[in-house]
Amino acid sequence: MADPSSYRPKPGQIPDSPGVYKFRDEHRRVIYVGKAKSLRQRLASYFQDLAGLHPRTRTMVTTAASVEWTVVSTEVEALQLEYSWIKEFDPRFNVKYRDDKSYPYLAVTMNEEFPRVQVMRGHKRKGVRYFGPYGHAWAIRDTVDLLLRVFPVRTCSAGVFKNAARTGRPCLLGYIGKCSAPCVGRVSAEEHRELAEEFCDFMAGRTGTYIRRLEQRMTDAAEEMEYERAARLRDDIEALKKAMEKNAVVLADATDADLMAVAEDELEAAVQIFHVRGGRVRGQRGWVTDKVEAVTTGDLVEHALQQLYGEETGDSVPKEVLVPALPDPVEPVQEWLTERRGSNVSLRIPQRGDKKALMETVQRNALQALGLHKTKRASDLTTRSRALEEIAGALDLDSAPLRIECYDISHLQGDDVVASMVVFEDGLQRKSEYRRFQIKGFEGQDDVRSMHEVITRRFRRYLAEKERTGEWTNGENASGDGAPRDGVSADGTSTEGAPLGNAALEGDTTGNAFAGNAFTEEDGRPKRFAYPPQLVVVDGGQPQVAAAKRALDELGIDDIAVCGLAKRLEEVWLPHEDDPVVLPRTSEGLYLLQRVRDEAHRFAITYQRTKRAKRFKASPLDEVPGLGETRKQALIKHFGSVKKLRSATIDQICEVPGIGRKTAEAVAVALAQAAPAAPAVNTATGEIMEDEEVGASGTTTGSPEEPVTAGASHERRGQET
Repeated sequence: MADPSSYRPKPGQIPDSPGVYKFRDEHRRVIYVGKAKSLRQRLASYFQDLAGLHPRTRTMVTTAASVEWTVVSTEVEALQLEYSWIKEFDPRFNVKYRDDKSYPYLAVTMNEEFPRVQVMRGHKRKGVRYFGPYGHAWAIRDTVDLLLRVFPVRTCSAGVFKNAARTGRPCLLGYIGKCSAPCVGRVSAEEHRELAEEFCDFMAGRTGTYIRRLEQRMTDAAEEMEYERAARLRDDIEALKKAMEKNAVVLADATDADLMAVAEDELEAAVQIFHVRGGRVRGQRGWVTDKVEAVTTGDLVEHALQQLYGEETGDSVPKEVLVPALPDPVEPVQEWLTERRGSNVSLRIPQRGDKKALMETVQRNALQALGLHKTKRASDLTTRSRALEEIAGALDLDSAPLRIECYDISHLQGDDVVASMVVFEDGLQRKSEYRRFQIKGFEGQDDVRSMHEVITRRFRRYLAEKERTGEWTNGENASGDGAPRDGVSADGTSTEGAPLGNAALEGDTTGNAFAGNAFTEEDGRPKRFAYPPQLVVVDGGQPQVAAAKRALDELGIDDIAVCGLAKRLEEVWLPHEDDPVVLPRTSEGLYLLQRVRDEAHRFAITYQRTKRAKRFKASPLDEVPGLGETRKQALIKHFGSVKKLRSATIDQICEVPGIGRKTAEAVAVALAQAAPAAPAVNTATGEIMEDEEVGASGTTTGSPEEPVTAGASHERRGQET
């Protein structure tokens, strides 16, 4: 626990102007981000007597080891910078709302030639019109099913659309009148776009004009004694009215507004938002958060507004936002919302009338959401705490292992050997910390040696980070003998000539390359392998545990516990112990270890299968330098198969457009050096395929199923580990 006075800046050093400040811990991680109208006054409030601070604020300032700030011109800039840093650094002491579900939207892809109506989740895309969010996907589908009768817009996927265009036959919806079938030319692209725009207008709330128009057409058809057309229009009107009834009118003046309510206690808060468009509730969403800092209701509202509108622009930000309490000060937030929308936004507390009555409904939803969450969370927290305590007791640890790392090796009969590292913090998955390794130190199948290599590489990187950030002094290593560690120089690079980690990874769950140090200590984001676990779990028994312990001992690390979980009897193995620790089958600690082990196995085998799939799709032509996908396809199209291409002369290869003599010679050499592929098997029928039916990738082209070669089929019968 740090003493805040040890890093308290002098009062004269802090500017008396707007800005954003960051507290960092001893590892240089950003743990809190805040903004202030006056940095001097705000930061001074953190360095008063600890007894006078809120308990959560006290925990934050004693966890921190330094504070820094950035001066900005206005409070609006401070609000924008605070939002950006919270999103970038994910500080542990900031309010972070956990969305209780991934809300579905009704989306119309107006950026396509033939717009499509579909259910979408996740980030919004440019050129797509969204309606919602809705509480359930089935609610969207019910509404769309009613509206397709009147607005027969395309709902099929790109593959179905292309297949119908190729065969000249529409799908079932085209036959029953719920799709205008632009795939077969029943309507032009312009006519179909008009239908999509009418659909969007109706969903946006402009319903009265369209229904009156249909009623007039129905009357005209009846007067002209076209009773069948009049009956269809009547049914269309009923369908539209039924769709409208699904969203009851709550505000008579066709208001566009978002209503936000907050229910809170000392520890947690729940936020509920109703999205009202055209006077109707079009969607609802809710969040919950731990109150890890001392915040008022106005602060909670401000953080919720940042999360709700931080990625939105234009009409996605409504003209009116009704809240239970205003942020202090309110002007910067209102100005920020106005900038996001592009026109004036009213941020206020409803005082009377229909809007206040609807706000009370939203408040009741927030109270119910908080009660439900606390019921679930209480059980969850109790269970996780008990599991960690049981693990600490069974393994004789000094304290509960708040960070657990688990490692697993995966391969297929010695090929494509990979490893995974998964991280659990406080008993919960920390997927941003997951890592995956390629085993490159040797060839063949040896789980024990692989485990030793992975543990060595992971903790060698950790020691290098400690050395680089100055946590070691006078060049001492973990053993305190002052000598460089085996394979690591004093500057943190491998003595074999490659930077640490260069041979380690393909990437991580975020898609970032592992090699190199992408994060510096100045930016505050978590550095890869910079933080040690309290417990290392390996998937395996005594040999794997011994290998992991040996790797740590060789690096001079003696403060990290190691254990292994064997699959057969779910026994927990410890280093230098002849007998395993047997936890009761009903033990929460054993259940947590199983979850950690199973997650590591899942992550490893997923990566191994990905690498294997890439290898199966390899072609001899891939080895030809400068030969791209287009020219490879041109070669196969010209000759019909790799077998015929292999038997062709250089002059015959040169006849293919775009293939020069030098490239033709390289192709001939590559095919001559490559052994002929084993006969391919059609997995749908089991028959051996002729080479003429095999494309450049070495896979069959006669079946829609994923084909494999005969060698691959044999390998798949092997056991994956």
